[in-house]
Amino acid sequence: MTIPLTIENVDRMTPGEESAFWQSFVAKLGSDDGAAAREHLAAGRPIYYCEDSTPDGVSIKEFPDGRRELVRFDSSGEHLVGTIEVEGTS
Repeated sequence: MTIPLTIENVDRMTPGEESAFWQSFVAKLGSDDGAAAREHLAAGRPIYYCEDSTPDGVSIKEFPDGRRELVRFDSSGEHLVGTIEVEGTS
């Protein structure tokens, strides 16, 4: 029986299925146009992402109003590391 190759099933996949899943996943990331992130923000929810300059071990949390924070995650949840100032403001 073949299971659906979705993120929810990664821990149940054979090594070959997992390899195929990650190849497909990475390919989809390369063609992401940001539409889902924009929809998420428009619905009033924050998004999480990293940029090339993002320090190791943290992610950027962006709020619908444009505020951005650096956060890290561990087994107890999300933790604020700091805020990212918007250029031209202080």
